[in-house]
Amino acid sequence: MSVKQQTSTSKENAKNQKQLVIDTDIHHEIKSVYDLVEYLPDQWKRYITEYSWTRGGFATPFHQIRKNTTYRMDSTPEDGSTPGSDYDLMKEQLLDKYDLEYGVLTGLFYEATTTKGWYEFAAARASAYNDLTIDKWLNRDKRLLGSITIPREPEAAVREIDRVASHPQMVQVMLPIANFAWGDPYYHPIFEAANRHGLQIGMHLSGDTTAQGGDFLRYYVAWRCTHPQAYMTQTVSMITNGVFDKFPDLKVGLIEGGFEWVPFMMHRMDAAYKGLRQETPWVKRLPSEYFRDNMKFSTQPFDDLTAKQLLNTIDAMGTDKMLMFSTDYPHWDFESPQNTLPNSLSQDLRQKIFYDNAKEFYNL
Repeated sequence: MSVKQQTSTSKENAKNQKQLVIDTDIHHEIKSVYDLVEYLPDQWKRYITEYSWTRGGFATPFHQIRKNTTYRMDSTPEDGSTPGSDYDLMKEQLLDKYDLEYGVLTGLFYEATTTKGWYEFAAARASAYNDLTIDKWLNRDKRLLGSITIPREPEAAVREIDRVASHPQMVQVMLPIANFAWGDPYYHPIFEAANRHGLQIGMHLSGDTTAQGGDFLRYYVAWRCTHPQAYMTQTVSMITNGVFDKFPDLKVGLIEGGFEWVPFMMHRMDAAYKGLRQETPWVKRLPSEYFRDNMKFSTQPFDDLTAKQLLNTIDAMGTDKMLMFSTDYPHWDFESPQNTLPNSLSQDLRQKIFYDNAKEFYNL
């Protein structure tokens, strides 16, 4: 066979080869808090069934205005219930349509974690949501992987992690990003429990997130543009508080916060560390090393990068192992495996972003 024929055959084989895909951000919803009732202990059920407790944490103007426009228009189930709450529709529109190898459920019931006070009831709601996730989602499809929802109070959070961690499809503990910094030593027992069980940490914006250094922004477009600020705060908090020095094997996935800002923060933290490291003597390495060794970032929102822009960003990161593909299903800014990455990227890089990096992150 000639060299020309070999090249042609290799291109054809690559074209016909199935692209393995792991989606690291699928929002499975509940139709209402009444879905939790059957999973709650009797002492807590009445707060929903009799006292009309409603789902908290979504009282901001943005969610009031956008409650019916947050999702893809075709993702509403036939009965008109909440998008993301119907397994069969999600299976059709996502798992089967794109032939996903795995899909990580990141939920959207973050209020159990971000709530302030009454941690006993918050812990019960988190447990109910985890049990619902196992019963209605994980048990129905081995392709689905789960995230453990926890209350914010560390002692109760550790109990919930210990309770659920043994499930073979649970792969991470979900920490929604709100108006507190997870790196604070107060929360380190949560990292210890996750690390002890071989679970990773997932971080995702919640509706309670405000712009760092300011009040809640008046417009959704403004709020969306400030997402990276919240992720910068969390990465700085975790590194300067020594999370990865205490737990060097722990991995953190920062989901739906973009990634173009990462090289900037790596460089800025390294520069600050070189001049001020005496303030945090427990931090033993350059901050950029923790970024590369302990953090990964989802691709969504991709922000229409060209191949050159993406390659430049990856080059500035110093590794091609930090990005993991995500769709953000069923939200309005859903990104499909077919249309996210520039077509001109090498197959090797596409394989890492679509599959290999997440496979390594979740120990699949």
